[in-house]
Amino acid sequence: MGTDAPLGDDRLKRLLLAGLLTAVSDGLFATVQSVFFYRSTFARLWQGVASVLLGPAAFQGGTRTVAIGLLMHVLVAFTWSAIFIFLALRWAAVRRVLASPWGVVKVAAVYGPFIWMVMSLLVIPVLVHRPPSVSLRWLYQLIGHFPFVGLPLVAMGARGVKG
Repeated sequence: MGTDAPLGDDRLKRLLLAGLLTAVSDGLFATVQSVFFYRSTFARLWQGVASVLLGPAAFQGGTRTVAIGLLMHVLVAFTWSAIFIFLALRWAAVRRVLASPWGVVKVAAVYGPFIWMVMSLLVIPVLVHRPPSVSLRWLYQLIGHFPFVGLPLVAMGARGVKG
């Protein structure tokens, strides 16, 4: 029996690493930003995330809705990680850029902000039935999605992908 892991195991490992690292990195970024810059609380941040699906009642849900918000955040991180791995495995152009000098940084600089734009301009507005709101805070999130979402997701998700 060889020491090589089956291909599916490698993809699953990359997905777990990318999803977990992205969820933690982005979660810390969002928490620090909310608590220190916007004078909010950890609970209110994650209840706000839960309110996308549960509505305004999430803010009165206590620890339960904080946990739901955190779970939603993790699921979103894993979903975007899975999408990236799928694209990297099937789209030669992505693999070529990843194989180039600073390839992970190049892809992360596009993919991280792309995730924020899709989520904030399409997904969340559709779910909450409100138009998107673009502000300075929105711009900070757009910029922050490069180092705190794009980089960890692409760096972990691209491991072992051949150009």
